[in-house]
Amino acid sequence: MSVFKNVIVYRIEASWSQSHGQVEQALDPLRFVPCSPSQEKSAGWVEPRGEEHGPLVESIGGQWLLEYMIESKTLPASVVRRKVEERAAQIEATTGRKPGKKEKKELKEDVTHELLPLAFTRHARIAVWIDPAARRLVVNASNVARADEVVTSLVKALEGFAVAQINTQIEPAAAMSDWLSTQEPPAGFTIDRECELKASDESKAVVRYAKHPLDIEEVRQHIADGKRPTRLAMTWDDRVSFELTEGLQLRKLVFLEGTLDDAPASGKEDNFDADAAIATGELGQLVPELIEALGGEMKLGGAAADAAPAPAESKAEELADESAPF
Repeated sequence: MSVFKNVIVYRIEASWSQSHGQVEQALDPLRFVPCSPSQEKSAGWVEPRGEEHGPLVESIGGQWLLEYMIESKTLPASVVRRKVEERAAQIEATTGRKPGKKEKKELKEDVTHELLPLAFTRHARIAVWIDPAARRLVVNASNVARADEVVTSLVKALEGFAVAQINTQIEPAAAMSDWLSTQEPPAGFTIDRECELKASDESKAVVRYAKHPLDIEEVRQHIADGKRPTRLAMTWDDRVSFELTEGLQLRKLVFLEGTLDDAPASGKEDNFDADAAIATGELGQLVPELIEALGGEMKLGGAAADAAPAPAESKAEELADESAPF
């Protein structure tokens, strides 16, 4: 089953109230068009089901699924630099003068324009999920910059659409420190066998554990010494495993075998619907429970707590695959 892998969650502001049909109509002029031979980058919306000329917004059980495509051309910097140096040398040989910075910049632009038709082409397909009832936007991206590009496209296209990345009353790093120190994760969650701890002092020392038990004194001591967790592997309800980051991102999402029990039997043509139903159904429960475990959602203008309750004995206390999931 192909699913969301790395997600960033946003809160949709209450002022937005467009219908499914209105969103479809607004995004239609922004359909993806491949790069022209001399174009470095192109981005736009594509059919999430993969059917040509199909709808851009699929509604599965009241959940809206979209997909954003980014095509970019990559030229090796060494190739461009060598071509520029060759042309600069030719100019010096024929005129007796060395090209200045401005002329070299123009040479670089000319070389780039000439080589673009031969450049490597890369595609990124980014799944997007809008939960209109819960007023939640989920973007399948491993970094904030890529997610911001998707959000910007939605904001420009949809009248009144505005979002803010969800923040919680307790900072994730502070909560993870407490869970690791006490070995008492929130109800419904378990701690797995991977984490990263980073020092907040000038040393910026980093300690990583992989496939390693975390209920050991060494981990507690690192936290007591001032290292803060930047990511922690966890499992929710024996159904979804993930890695929580200090920026409240969910990475390395894996929908475990038990989640298939709730999926209706379907043929290959219905895989999209089944995958969408499982992913949105599971994350639709996991995300609110995780937010609650972090003290609840912080209202706009508030400030997150910079520390969780410290353990009594120590008082202790940041892409991937962004392929489309459906």
